[in-house]
Amino acid sequence: MKKFDIRVFFKDYIYVTIGSLILAITMNTVLLPNHLVAGGASGISVVLNHAFGWDAALTLYAINIPLLLLCFLLLGKTTGIKTIYGSLIFPFFVGLSAGLPTVTHNVTLAAVFGGVFAGIGIGLEFRGSASTGGTAIIAQVVNKYFHVPLGASVWVVDGLVILSAFIAFDIDVVLFSLICLFVIGRVIDLVQAGPVRSRNVFIISKEYLVMKDLLTKSLDKGVTMMPIESGYHGKEGMMLMTVVHEKDFSQVKEALQEIDEEAFIISMPANEVLGRGFDLKRVMESID
Repeated sequence: MKKFDIRVFFKDYIYVTIGSLILAITMNTVLLPNHLVAGGASGISVVLNHAFGWDAALTLYAINIPLLLLCFLLLGKTTGIKTIYGSLIFPFFVGLSAGLPTVTHNVTLAAVFGGVFAGIGIGLEFRGSASTGGTAIIAQVVNKYFHVPLGASVWVVDGLVILSAFIAFDIDVVLFSLICLFVIGRVIDLVQAGPVRSRNVFIISKEYLVMKDLLTKSLDKGVTMMPIESGYHGKEGMMLMTVVHEKDFSQVKEALQEIDEEAFIISMPANEVLGRGFDLKRVMESID
């Protein structure tokens, strides 16, 4: 059985609490006043609030009950308990922040900045292995069983919710809501992957030993060496793989090309890089 870690336990609940608070404030000060349906149970509550005057907090409680059962069945007990907490605390924060003033009545600014802060809130909840309930549970199920990134899962599931906005709003509101949803999805993926951008670099060169020494000793980068065979000439060789922070990539590339200007270098984005030099906890452990 997985060992219980009290620090991880509290960290997850802090993520869910802060994420729920940010999302609730964003909903009351940006999304609801501008009639932006940013998907999810909160988006449905915006539509029903505008169409029938139903209280947003009570609507959220009503939507979450059947979906919480789905969460327990498909996502497990631990995630289910934290999602119950999120689904209870989020409507509470929505009711608590209902009297806050509107930040902006410019629908373009509301779509962009509302999407940013809503994405931060939802992303923090996902980092806590939970959500505020509602359609976020469906997005988590899609992510777990179909391996679709959480941002894309939210976009697909909540895109269907936005179509319900045609019941209460005109086409302009729906289009602005789609912009908001796109921003939310991108920000969720950013929060999940972390703010540090890295690049995965593959190098093929006859000077691979010199390059390995440069990367490991002079530039303090980790290197993996992989035997390869040329498909054209059939010659055997060695390929180096390293992961560098994006800000260091230009320096690394120039240093490699000084050794061999004909070196074959491939670079691509790398997300969620863990390990020494990329994981703060492991860096601190190595110092100790």
